[in-house]
Formats: sequence, C-alpha cells, structure tokens
Amino acid sequence: MRIGIVCYASTGGSGIVATELAIALADRGHEVHVLSTEPPFRFPRNRQSLHFHEVATPAYPLFREPQYALSLATAIVQVSRHYHLDVVHALYAVPHAAAAYLARQIMIAHPTDRVPCVMTTLHGTDITLVGSDPSYTETVAFCIDQSDGVTAVSESLKADTCQLLGITREIRVIPNFLDAARFARRDVPRRPGGTPRIVHISNFRPVKRIGAVVDVFARVRAQVPATLVLVGDGPELAPARQRLQALGLGGDVEYAGERLDIVDVLSQADVFLLPSATESFGLAALEAMACEVPVVASRVGGVPEVIDDGVTGFLHEPEDIGGMAGNIVRLVNEPALHARVAAAARQVAIERFSAARIVPMYEAAYAALSDYR
Repeated sequence: MRIGIVCYASTGGSGIVATELAIALADRGHEVHVLSTEPPFRFPRNRQSLHFHEVATPAYPLFREPQYALSLATAIVQVSRHYHLDVVHALYAVPHAAAAYLARQIMIAHPTDRVPCVMTTLHGTDITLVGSDPSYTETVAFCIDQSDGVTAVSESLKADTCQLLGITREIRVIPNFLDAARFARRDVPRRPGGTPRIVHISNFRPVKRIGAVVDVFARVRAQVPATLVLVGDGPELAPARQRLQALGLGGDVEYAGERLDIVDVLSQADVFLLPSATESFGLAALEAMACEVPVVASRVGGVPEVIDDGVTGFLHEPEDIGGMAGNIVRLVNEPALHARVAAAARQVAIERFSAARIVPMYEAAYAALSDYR
C-alpha cells in the first residue's frame, strides 16, 4: 500500500509511535510517506520505501501565529496527488484529523483526484486535554466522525473518547508497540560502585507530575543510596532542578537531556518511575519493561492495561508518594523480587506489545477502511 503518516516531530509518544509504525510498514514492503514540520525524533535516514515531506508554514504579519492546519492540509493534498496515496493516517487528532478531512474535501472537489481513505489514531491528550476543551470539542468530534477509520491506543482512551466527545462510531483499540529485538537490555558498562539508578523519561509537561518524581526520589533517597536520571526536556524540568538543589539532592541527579540511545539509558537503569496524572497508554513504561526495568507508576488511564500490578511492575494512586517510594526501595533491596518482575515485564512486552503482533493490526485496519465508505 501507499500510506501517508501525519504526525508531530516532538519526543512525545504519538510522534515516536508514528515513526516506529512508518519504519515497520516500510520494512514490510509498503511505501510510506511521513508528513511533519521536521523529521521526527527517531526518524531514520536513507531507509528504502520510507520518505519524509516537510510541512512548511510561512508566517505573515496578518496572522498572530502560523496557520499549521492549513499548510498541512495543502501538503497532504500535494503528497496524495503526486504519490497516489491509498491511506492518510493522522496520528494525534489535533489538528491532524482536521487537516486530513480538509485535504480529502479538496480532493473530492477535483474529479480527477484519487481520494485516499483517512485513518485517525487517538493517542491521549488530544482527547483528554485538548479535545475535551470546549474551544475544540465540536471540531475534534466532527473530524473523528468523518474519518473512514478510527483507532485508540487503549480501552481506557476509547472509553474517554466516547464519554468526553459523545463519539458513537466504531473505534478499534490497537495498542502501542515496540521492536522487541531492538528494545532489549544490553551489557552497558556502569560506573564502578555506582548507586541504583531510578530513571524518568518524559516531555516534562505538567501532566507528567515532575514534582511527584522529586517527592518520590526524596523519600527513596532518605532510605537508600540512589541516583535519579531525568531523560528528556520540557517546561517542568527547570523547576524540578531548582527543587532538587533546594532539597540537597542535586548531587544525586543526572540530567540526560533528549536521547536517541534510549536502550543504553534503560540498560543502566534499575527502576523506571512514571507518576503521571494521566497516561492513555504509557509507551515509556513499555520500553522500560522490554529492557527488563521494573516500572513503578500511577494507576491511571491505560497504564493498568500495560502493567499487571505486582507482577510486571507496581501501580499506585497518583497521590500515593509513599507507596511508590516504598516499592522502589523494595526493588532495590530485594534482588529476587527485582529479577522476577524484570523477567515478567520483558515477557509481556514481547508477547503482547511487539511490532510483529501489533503492526498487522494496523494493516488489517487499513484494508478494512473501504467498509466505512
């Protein structure tokens, strides 16, 4: 098939999944065209059957901000016409589903155009935060309804979409995935005599509750030696750094920034901490699990669909700072517990969330799009 994938280039989960999906589809013989403002964070270079198209959004004095949705719609039309796309897959509804809808209407108005089907994948904050805002709800719900096919990354997100936006149409649940062969623990040297490493990876936005990461680590550090590794960047990182310094923990923290060698980072980790206010899936947690890193996380959204509490990780209510810290200390102090949870986590990542299992679900969803027309 000839597939267009529309995504954000940032380090968030939707952009990462879009890139991994594009790579997997190209490897399976499809012609894939990725449209974004710049090459996504993990986008590979010189990959056969995988192409990138930059969406340029010019700035004009009349507009207070760039009109990205309009530029994207035009780019979708141009790429669809030139490469005869079968499917346009919009990952993250806002504004990608709207741009795809507008592009399709433009092409319908031209009888000579071959109009592609539109698939929209819902990822989380496009529904729970942005899409549910009264300023956007009507448009987001309309564009979802107008898509030929809709998927969500978890049962939790599917339920939220139906409740918050009043969506009644069919939504397929296709979970996030990873390349289980690539995301596997490696023999990466660690600092001799180094302390246990607690890793947090995110875009450091308020929903990730970086303050809770600091609180949990402070409680852990009061009981055992440990190092906190913060991977990524975002608005909440600077306040967290200041608070850690104020607590006297600055010397126990590593700031890794945005990293492409995430498997190496996870291969040095002992525990992964994810105390988010909401997570529609928790891709970072899945990547940790695949690298045999036990996860301690909030029991929110789709996370319980990924982590079996007490078996492949530990789940707590978001406010249970003490409980999260307690289980991190247990994992650090009890090697047998750590080994059991790490092995179970890896097994689940392979059996339930590998690309080999999930990507064919997307192929089947593409093939079924004609049923919606």
